[in-house]
Amino acid sequence: MSKIKQSLSWWCFDRDGMQPQRFFKEAKQVGYVAVELLPRELWNVARDAGLVIATHGGHASLQDGLNRRENHNRIEDEINQYLELAVSYQIPNLIVFSGNRNGLGDEEGAANTAEGLRRVAKPAEQKGVTLVLELLNSKVDHKDYQCDHTAWGVQVMKMVNSPRVKLLYDIYHMQIMEGDIIRTIRDSVAYIGHFHTAGNPGRRDMDDTQELNYPPIIRAIAEADYDGYVGHEFIPKGDPIEAIRSAYRLCDL
Repeated sequence: MSKIKQSLSWWCFDRDGMQPQRFFKEAKQVGYVAVELLPRELWNVARDAGLVIATHGGHASLQDGLNRRENHNRIEDEINQYLELAVSYQIPNLIVFSGNRNGLGDEEGAANTAEGLRRVAKPAEQKGVTLVLELLNSKVDHKDYQCDHTAWGVQVMKMVNSPRVKLLYDIYHMQIMEGDIIRTIRDSVAYIGHFHTAGNPGRRDMDDTQELNYPPIIRAIAEADYDGYVGHEFIPKGDPIEAIRSAYRLCDL
């Protein structure tokens, strides 16, 4: 069983005057090994605190993404630029997006997304950086987003067939869309390069007021010998430092 490497999404905790230096120091002391989704000006601050930058966006934008061939030249250029930065800052994952459907069928969207990812798979392999296609819910937070079911994402992964192109499996989003979280993780872990967590409903703390039972979910990830990061992406209801302590304890296997 693997030891879970826990990460924090900075945007969730960047509130109420939270100072980055204090937050990174506290996170390191708690046991976190990484942070993610940081503005560029905080990259060196996080690294100086001894934290890995686990993920960063690989291109713009979430809504206008890889499922449209007319976007492929732009996205390829943007990903190649971020790959250089990822190598410089030792960022293991860049997040990529399908984009919204806007009337596009799922089969055509999957084929287009795979085609776009194949264009950047080889550079990602050469740089040792993983491109993670994010699964998001299209019911509550991201209306019309196409990569909204695990099966669709796995279909794309199989078409790309690269060790450096994986899925970002967001547990909160997939609970909303399909549930059956543990079985899906066990069946699909070979195609998953990163995880995000949050309580549902509301993307709040992973406590007893929400419907997901995180300890067995985390055990299932660990038992699958997953060696990537699990990033907490919830908006704390109370003190952010106490929230990250509680989240770490809950997932510390």
